Amino acid sequence: MVFSSVVFLYIFLPIMLLIYFIVPKKFKNLVMIISSFIFFAWGEIRYIPIMLILAVMDFWCGNKINANWENKSKKRLYLWIDVGVNLLILFFFKYADFIISSINGITGLNIPLLNIPLPIGVSFNTFQSLSYIIDVYRGTVKCEKSFYNYLTYTTLFPQIIAGPIVRYETVDEELVDKKISLDNFSIGMKRFIVGLGKKVLIANNVGALWNVIETYGYGEMSVLLSWIGIISFALQIYFDFSGYSDMAIGLAKIFGMDFDENFNYPYISKSITEFWRRWHITLSSWFRDYIYIPLGGNRKGLPKQIRNILIVWALTGAWHGASWNFVLWGLYFGVILIIEKLFMFKVLEKLPKLFGHLYTIFLVLISWVIFAFEDLGQIGTYLSSMFGLNGVSFANPEAIYYLQNYIIIILIGIICSVPLKKLFVKNNQKVKENVGITIEEKIEIPRNAKANNKSNRKEILTSVCTSLCFIAVLLLCTASLVNNSFNPFLYFRF
Repeated sequence: MVFSSVVFLYIFLPIMLLIYFIVPKKFKNLVMIISSFIFFAWGEIRYIPIMLILAVMDFWCGNKINANWENKSKKRLYLWIDVGVNLLILFFFKYADFIISSINGITGLNIPLLNIPLPIGVSFNTFQSLSYIIDVYRGTVKCEKSFYNYLTYTTLFPQIIAGPIVRYETVDEELVDKKISLDNFSIGMKRFIVGLGKKVLIANNVGALWNVIETYGYGEMSVLLSWIGIISFALQIYFDFSGYSDMAIGLAKIFGMDFDENFNYPYISKSITEFWRRWHITLSSWFRDYIYIPLGGNRKGLPKQIRNILIVWALTGAWHGASWNFVLWGLYFGVILIIEKLFMFKVLEKLPKLFGHLYTIFLVLISWVIFAFEDLGQIGTYLSSMFGLNGVSFANPEAIYYLQNYIIIILIGIICSVPLKKLFVKNNQKVKENVGITIEEKIEIPRNAKANNKSNRKEILTSVCTSLCFIAVLLLCTASLVNNSFNPFLYFRF
């Protein structure tokens, strides 16, 4: 079950919310736990025992660390027991076949693959558990004394499939005292609908185009068609993933909890460093706090800093998937980040901002080619098509056809990738500064009852129009989901 499904929107969620808001406060976590297990059982019921075992392990080790606080060796023992078990589960389910196939490729052996289905959200769940036990070990958070509360945290269905990665310190107080209110419900529902619109109305539509182009004969693909394809994939993966994050954050708000933001308009970045401050923020901060800084960060000289960056980005790539293209994708960004730190920043600062934007978008689009194809040969062939190295013309009839049919949704995606509201407010502020203070601001004019009534009517009208817009988006998404079977979720496999 995914959020962008009719079953979730009109059966699971309404029933769950009705029960959640009816039951007394002390039972709300229980409703969350049961709902989460139903949510996961819908996809793969046999992995629920594994989730329970890991929750028990985290809780037990956390309390053992706390009980042996003065004994450093025992503290470290329980830390490594929990880290080891979590990583063992992750490696077994996610990387076992990758390791076996790599061994087969190197040695010529024919070891049979295990072909074990990947548990839902195993990567996010593992990182969430690791952040808890490491923070308890460091003393930055107190260990949870209630298994009931910890189980609520570790099974939270809104974010477990695709994040954001929620650290225990973010929600520890809200596990006991949730901020349930009509305002939070309204804010959360609007955020959820925005995410649903991103996913269904934009990601699914540009994804349908990419779904056609990615199966095209790359050796016969024109330059224009290959660029249309990778731009479509770039928009799909952004609106797919950020849309899901918005839905998770919105659901959390409805339940009286606050999750960290995960995206901040990454395609407006002026460098790759800035891009990774805006894209999948919770993952980047996780690797920074639990891998990069413990390795020494930038504190032990340039050679070790370069080593640390490459290690972090190789792991970042591997986290995304069990295939060499993901490792290559991670190292690709690692090398660019090193180059930027060494000298590229100084170059970019001297150039117009537009150059920085174009430089970043170009490198990101190249990265999505590496990300999209597990076959390294396909990566090379597709890149050849993008730069006209396959001998095919710049534009062919297929490229013109797809451009004509998808140009509107592509432009909508590009426009929605920019913080239009912030730009509008910024421009208005500039106009005000240029024009100066208005007469009304210089002279205080008492507001009479008529003026107040007019202002109130305007606020009510604005609120009604906004609500109607959100309802329209929800209805459009529902109609699209009912009429269209194409509803992939790219990060579901991670």
